[in-house]
Amino acid sequence: MKRKTFISVFFAVILLGFSAYLDSPYSFLNKNYAYSNDQPAVAIPASVESSTNVPETKEKLVKREKEAGYIIETYEEYEVYKDKDGQIVKSEPTGQTDTLKYWDYSKNKGISK
Repeated sequence: MKRKTFISVFFAVILLGFSAYLDSPYSFLNKNYAYSNDQPAVAIPASVESSTNVPETKEKLVKREKEAGYIIETYEEYEVYKDKDGQIVKSEPTGQTDTLKYWDYSKNKGISK
């Protein structure tokens, strides 16, 4: 009985070792796909044509005001249409606005140097 258990465990370990070898990059199955650090991966750049129909979104500063030690900036999103040469043909507001509020460090209230 002891011998049967030993043989079963031995073959299980051999089977696990062989399956780990087949899964490794050093396996004869993966030798064409394995890369090391000194070999760069081959990548073919895709040529991308820019479409003139798709608008690009940009945010423009609409308003900047100071209030209670803070600077409050309001940005509005615009759809920008460009031609083949990259010149802006049309710019339309989307109605989407973002507000950014941050502390005004230009004033040195109560801070002595």
